[in-house]
Amino acid sequence: MEGLLAAAFPGANITLSNDSAQHRGHAGDDGSGESHFSLLIIWDGFAGQNRVARQRLVNRALGDLPGQRVHALAIKALTPGE
Repeated sequence: MEGLLAAAFPGANITLSNDSAQHRGHAGDDGSGESHFSLLIIWDGFAGQNRVARQRLVNRALGDLPGQRVHALAIKALTPGE
């Protein structure tokens, strides 16, 4: 995921956390240890865009990953000044 995000958002500060252990045994946990993630992405290119537009850009960059291999992705997308 980090590679896809870095390619789509050049110069972004990306922090991707694997939260899967906190969801062991819950819906969507496939036992792989890679089902639930949190993302903090800070990028100049988000300026002038609302929260939904930013999340759509992130989801577009990740393609089919969310919903297939990744069950849940919490996205926090900000500009450097936020």
